[in-house]
Amino acid sequence: MKVLIRADASVQIGTGHIMRTLVMAQRLSSLGRQVFFICSDLPGNLATYIEQKGFRVFLLPPFEHWMQDAEATKQVILKNFKEESLLLVVDHYGLDFKWEQYLRPYVAQIMVIDDLANRVHDCDRLLDQNFYLNLNERYQGLVPPECQMLLGPKHALLRPEFYRVKETLQRRDGIVRRILVFFGGSDPTNETMKTLEAIAMLQPLEIAVDLVVGASNPNQTAIKDVSSRFDNLVFHCQVENMAELIGRSDLAIGAGGTTALERCFLGLPAIVVTVAANQVETVTALASAGALINLGWWQQVTATKVAQALTDLICKPEQLLSMSAIGLSLFK
Repeated sequence: MKVLIRADASVQIGTGHIMRTLVMAQRLSSLGRQVFFICSDLPGNLATYIEQKGFRVFLLPPFEHWMQDAEATKQVILKNFKEESLLLVVDHYGLDFKWEQYLRPYVAQIMVIDDLANRVHDCDRLLDQNFYLNLNERYQGLVPPECQMLLGPKHALLRPEFYRVKETLQRRDGIVRRILVFFGGSDPTNETMKTLEAIAMLQPLEIAVDLVVGASNPNQTAIKDVSSRFDNLVFHCQVENMAELIGRSDLAIGAGGTTALERCFLGLPAIVVTVAANQVETVTALASAGALINLGWWQQVTATKVAQALTDLICKPEQLLSMSAIGLSLFK
């Protein structure tokens, strides 16, 4: 069975959907499956990046309506796969059971990756890798009774590098010597610059800082320029060693989403700014469990608030150790 993944990235959407489905694609490819992507032709779509990873990408017109998207996807299937057996994987907040029912006659199985639980799906499998307080009830009535449910962090789509780093992970001691700053691939609300302002308020800060931006970050040039003014800060763009950076850090400042799971997997405490609606529920749940500090919605978070949270947490080694242990426990 060949695999066709429908997912998008853009400056506005971010890169999370593509990055997590790429993990799946690489794992399936290692098992001998042929994997292809269908993506909307949006600014920052990552099509070139996907192809550099070895997967063919079919580009669709920019997403406007589910019917237009379903018909264009159908045409890709009919022209390129014909009678072949296909697993269709969809990771897209704009698509639901109508799109899935439209395409069901042309594929063997449908798998949905979701974390909103806000719409009905017609699928054979559903994956939601996030942590929620009501994990097992969220999709009741939203999927067919026979749908296979893959729920919680134990099903997280993490790159192999994370498992390699975890094997040699050193137990943290609660002292902050190195901080990691990363707000996702595109960071459309520019929380990275806000965090740089916070770090500037605390200078001289005798703590090393790794600051990471994605290639699709529209503010990367300005961020790099400001970063160069700090002696204790290293600027990184589109890294391939995120697991290593997380593993060697003692505290992170960043967003929710997949990166929150990656940090928990390696036991890294974090100060989190929520930058997208789909992050609210899981960040709230992780904060309630004690795995991170939730500063709230980005519009209400100032550089001063970030600086204050950082100052407070640096002085609380026992809390940092507790946050680390709770994050690690989510994957047992």
